[in-house]
Amino acid sequence: MPADNPPSHFLSGKSIFVIGAGLSGAAFVASLRSTWTHALPFPNITVFDRDAKCEFERRGGYSLSLVGNDPSGGLIPLKKMGILDSVLRRSIAGVGGDGIFKLWSSEWKELAGHRRSPLEGMPTSSVRISRSEIRRILLAAAQLDQDGAVQWNTRCHSVSKLPTGRMLVETARGGENVSRSMECDLVIVAEGANSRIRAHLRPNDTLEYTGAVMRTGVSRFPHALPEQIGRNWGFILSGTGVSCFVSPVGESDLQWAVGHFEDRISTESPDAHHAKQAIRRASELGSHIAEPFKTIISQTDPETVMCINAHDKLPFRHSGIESMPVVFIGDSNHALSPFAGYGANLGLSDAWDLAEQLVKNTSLRDAVEGYDNISFPRASRVVIGARKRLRAGHSTGLRYLLFLLILAISRALRWILRR
Repeated sequence: MPADNPPSHFLSGKSIFVIGAGLSGAAFVASLRSTWTHALPFPNITVFDRDAKCEFERRGGYSLSLVGNDPSGGLIPLKKMGILDSVLRRSIAGVGGDGIFKLWSSEWKELAGHRRSPLEGMPTSSVRISRSEIRRILLAAAQLDQDGAVQWNTRCHSVSKLPTGRMLVETARGGENVSRSMECDLVIVAEGANSRIRAHLRPNDTLEYTGAVMRTGVSRFPHALPEQIGRNWGFILSGTGVSCFVSPVGESDLQWAVGHFEDRISTESPDAHHAKQAIRRASELGSHIAEPFKTIISQTDPETVMCINAHDKLPFRHSGIESMPVVFIGDSNHALSPFAGYGANLGLSDAWDLAEQLVKNTSLRDAVEGYDNISFPRASRVVIGARKRLRAGHSTGLRYLLFLLILAISRALRWILRR
């Protein structure tokens, strides 16, 4: 009898370039390895990142929130990848009842703070984890933590399609002006909100300035964190148009971020002089916030200070994927302002969903259409919701009082439902 035809897949043995080794890029590779049928040859994957490895690691000193109480949360894909336990072991807060998201008044009175119920099968509703830790976990799961696994310090500045149907990617290393041409079958763009490839292929699809500026840094304490915060994280709201975010980064390190609306986009640079200016300006803006705010600002490590002009961008669907096989995930497709604190969740969800759709479908067109049908409405909802919360969090006058009234009604309803 004739032998059965061996199983096959349209990506089996093909070449995939992943541009960006951050959360979305590494999570995509990890997800593809997790979902791939092991009897088939795995695609040949090359990962590029514009940062040198030392710079990539240095920029991971902040913490981020990963959610397990919403289908769009980042803890769900991490569980599907099989690495959730590793994430929970390395989390700063949110595991085993240790810390929750809160809203405080300028006098540190709790306005809201309750632990939401996680989705069925999830161990917690949300955690805080340092960017450097989640990066290490994802790089290991993607098998990108070995020397030579990522082409660091390499910029990808253009892509085009060859007559053969393959993709031509132009790259350059470090400060070199000489370009190198490389070919592949599929490009996954995961290089962040300021994507060079998006600017190249979609020049009119740009970031939108939200009108808000965030000055942020990490304060280092000799012992424990201030008792008003403990292992919790969240926003201080005041009704003055100024907000302050605080979150543990480590046992004795605390991230702060002071935000408000500015008519002009700040151009403060990250050198020592401008770091001091940013700290001073943050202290002035938050002068109405009670202690330990002043103490927190005074303990800031100047090398961690950044001034961020908050931008965001609505998502887009991929059209003509067969004529230009380039897929954008995470912030490269839909950017959130840093005030939203949710970008990592969308990036992880995108990575898993794209990998899953690529594996389960029989063509690139069907896979990307399936991915868009999941990612586009999810990201649209989150970006629009984040814009509303940004305005509410920096509201003043009657708008702020209305916001407080809504919070009070929500707390009362939760109290009634628990009885």
